[in-house]
Amino acid sequence: MKCILMNKNIEVLIAEYNNISKFFDEIIDIKNIDYAPYVLKKIYLEKSEDLRVVLTNWFKGRGIPSWRDRLDILLYRLNIASVEDLLNKSFGLSLSDQYWIKPYDSNIKYDDINFFDHDFDSADFLDATFTDRTFTATNDASLRTPNNTTDGMLRKTWIIENGKRYLLKGGYKNDIMQPFNEVLATEICKRLNFEHVKYTLDIVKGRVISKCECLTTKDNEIIPASQIIRGEKKNKSILDYENYIKILENNGIKGAREKLENMYILDYLIMNEDRHLNNFGVIRDVNTLKWVNVCPIFDNGMALNVNYYDDSTIVTEGNGRLFYEIKSFDEIIKVVKNIKRIDISKLDTVVEWFDNLLHKYQHITKISDDRISRLCYLLNRQIDKLKILIENS
Repeated sequence: MKCILMNKNIEVLIAEYNNISKFFDEIIDIKNIDYAPYVLKKIYLEKSEDLRVVLTNWFKGRGIPSWRDRLDILLYRLNIASVEDLLNKSFGLSLSDQYWIKPYDSNIKYDDINFFDHDFDSADFLDATFTDRTFTATNDASLRTPNNTTDGMLRKTWIIENGKRYLLKGGYKNDIMQPFNEVLATEICKRLNFEHVKYTLDIVKGRVISKCECLTTKDNEIIPASQIIRGEKKNKSILDYENYIKILENNGIKGAREKLENMYILDYLIMNEDRHLNNFGVIRDVNTLKWVNVCPIFDNGMALNVNYYDDSTIVTEGNGRLFYEIKSFDEIIKVVKNIKRIDISKLDTVVEWFDNLLHKYQHITKISDDRISRLCYLLNRQIDKLKILIENS
């Protein structure tokens, strides 16, 4: 299938896509590489990799990953054979950027189809994602949604509410703590005045889920850190971190260091284990191509030892991520150069707030009093440790 990679209504390149192998067999013509996804332009200019392979992997990466929780059930309920088939249902459109795949002989325009301006039906996808009952989608139109381009392992669904786009995310498998960790991160960021995505809680199909408004518009996109440092020399993590900040500053991002520090301070406080290179980055204006800001802090669910618990033990240590390395939180916090700027007194009542939040939904989550107590102990301990670091700095 001959097609055009588009950025809004700008032609980026013309390519041949193989519907059987799900691979771009040929790049026929480069039309406007400046408006390509950042990683494609980077590889094109450096000529360091096969651009067809990078384009294929970038496109596949827009789809639901193979490690999505209950993916097999989701695809069965949607009557779809593969995530690639699902991706092709909606031109590869997303609510994280403005790229899409246009059939070569089509006159369709971005303004006719994008999900920022146009409503979409999320009912079938919502049921297929969160319900426990027997369900099979029957409406093909309900598969033309931005839900086809959501990444990550957690079950999630885009919905429209009062004209706004919201992302709903559940817990992983049988655990239910991720939504609560997102809301805890929101409360801490609000108190410490860190730029962040606001998460709230909602109940969907009898499950407690987190809910956040779309952080992009049809005029800006997220460039993840993984694309920004693609091809850069890998060093020890602190050097990678410093190099990343330098790249952001050279592209006009103001306050890059402090905003990155804020993210790692939050990770220290909630013991976030999963600060990988795709859940932070920058916001770019897709019209001017100007880098606007560091992404507000988002995706904080894998925290407070969510993977290591039972009701009789508590894991008091843990590791986080600093670029390519896994390190202890006590090591990662050392990247913060001026920790005295943090007014830790603003967190004086956050443990009680979190305890009340967990008990409020206890009738749904069935989380035990003992586990709630242990979670609050971990949070309180991290706050106390940060307080000592501030006093001794």
